[in-house]
Amino acid sequence: MTVELAAMLPVIIVVALIVYNLAKYAEVCSTFDRVSLDAAVSHGVSPSGSQSRGAAVSEIEGVIRKALNSRACDVTVSASDAASAVEKDGLTFPLTPLLTTYRCTLTFHPWPTTVSVAGVGYSAPLSLRHERTITVDRFRPGVVI
Repeated sequence: MTVELAAMLPVIIVVALIVYNLAKYAEVCSTFDRVSLDAAVSHGVSPSGSQSRGAAVSEIEGVIRKALNSRACDVTVSASDAASAVEKDGLTFPLTPLLTTYRCTLTFHPWPTTVSVAGVGYSAPLSLRHERTITVDRFRPGVVI
């Protein structure tokens, strides 16, 4: 039994690392999905301080990072107009000029990246990405499109 345990221990360690990283990624993704929606609805609509898109993006990013509290992931947030346009006679008219789309991106870095235990190798991907897109009306708090 000792020889069988010695032969299986490297495989068990590698499988445990895979399960750990998968569980950590699932936990971070579920927290990210919940927090990014709440942050976009509450802070993206009416950021504290200056009422600009840049202030809203930085505040949403800060709230998400604080909620995740993990060194294994990076958060980026970008904003763009969600206005679909109608073109007539060469002129473009926005149908909904007040809608803003926030694209929140989570980049997860697994730990450790490479391990080799007694000939059994484990190499994690460089990073895993998860994205969440939320469209809100900046002048009507609580309205999610």
